[in-house]
Amino acid sequence: MDTGNTYEVKDLSQAGQGRNNMELAEFNMGALLEVKKRFEREKPLAGIRIGLALHVTKETGILVRTLIAGGAEVAITGCNPLSTQDDVAAALAEEGVKVWAYKGETKEDYYRYINRIIAEKPHITIDDGCDLVSEIHKNHARLIPDIICGCEETTTGIIRLKAMEKDNALKYPMIAVNDNQTKHLVDNYYGTGQSSIDGILRATNLLYAGKIFVVCGYGSCGKGVAHRARGMGSNVVVVEVDPFRALQAAYDGFRVMKLADAVQIGDLFCTVTGNKHILSLDHMKKMKSGAILANSGHFDIEIQLNALRKAANGYKQVRPFMEEYILDGKKIFVLGQGRLVNLAAAEGHPSEVMSTSFCGQALACEYGVKNKGKMAPVVIQLPPEIDNDIAILQLTAMGIEIDTLTPEQRHYLDSWQEGT
Repeated sequence: MDTGNTYEVKDLSQAGQGRNNMELAEFNMGALLEVKKRFEREKPLAGIRIGLALHVTKETGILVRTLIAGGAEVAITGCNPLSTQDDVAAALAEEGVKVWAYKGETKEDYYRYINRIIAEKPHITIDDGCDLVSEIHKNHARLIPDIICGCEETTTGIIRLKAMEKDNALKYPMIAVNDNQTKHLVDNYYGTGQSSIDGILRATNLLYAGKIFVVCGYGSCGKGVAHRARGMGSNVVVVEVDPFRALQAAYDGFRVMKLADAVQIGDLFCTVTGNKHILSLDHMKKMKSGAILANSGHFDIEIQLNALRKAANGYKQVRPFMEEYILDGKKIFVLGQGRLVNLAAAEGHPSEVMSTSFCGQALACEYGVKNKGKMAPVVIQLPPEIDNDIAILQLTAMGIEIDTLTPEQRHYLDSWQEGT
């Protein structure tokens, strides 16, 4: 481990590769680069300290550079013990960014690093999963009066924040960046779909074609995983508890059934629910030998791993991100220690996807500064015009032009008198 006053990373000698990877990411993040150019001119975040708990990836590195270009002081750590790209962490440290992160963090290091971010006394928090916000509320409430707002990146974090709001426990405004259309309808759907398939493939090298692929959850993430698994030739089964989402899955052409039935036929299972113990020990006992379990929900609680570890009478590491458990004489394989398979075993979402997501984060920080003191301590959604601006930036980066309404068409949409 390489350690300095402002960093703790696995290996500083990897910084060169990290710079190369960030350069490649930047090439595919045209929308965010336009925000960065404007931030360099206008400095909307001058004097603002921003603390981030995000996946430390090459794309996140470009967000960090964008916030710094806007005048912010930035400190970053990871939001999942297996999601840090060590070369990127090294590159950021070499650039002078305050960074504490490495792939494979212990639980103790994970929370020690979060507290290093808190020690920087951020005016804005950027979170992916709500661990940073939760730690501040539980153990550092004295800092809350100086916090302008927070920005939350993922569905699981929004679920936790809304629970905090319901309990009157949320003490500073939180901007739900995840709820931008340019985030959850792009990042969650296209990004999680592709990167989860990528992570499972890297971990196992399996053939998708002909496999019965069970997707637990049919929200934006589950939809992405299901459609891309089908595109690879899998026979996809969807498990849902929400009636309308189950109906959507059926109308989309997938088999929909109870999990108790699906566990008996599935070859590969992927949880994307944001809830806990979706695949329980009882479910695992009913699976066929050779069943593969993966998770693309945020936390490692969707698969009941502790119970599996206690019940198993055999274990070995088969591949870097593939573990074999012997349960009642059957082999059950778990990928990425039950953590986000797309980041544990692969590289997370493609750069183009994260470009729009991180435009949302950067612009949310700017929005928070502009509206300092005007926001209640609740979960807030950005105005739709900001979402539209992000979409326009991405369309422009892709070289796509779209039509605009004529004055007559605008008048028609704004009026009610004209009919048949």
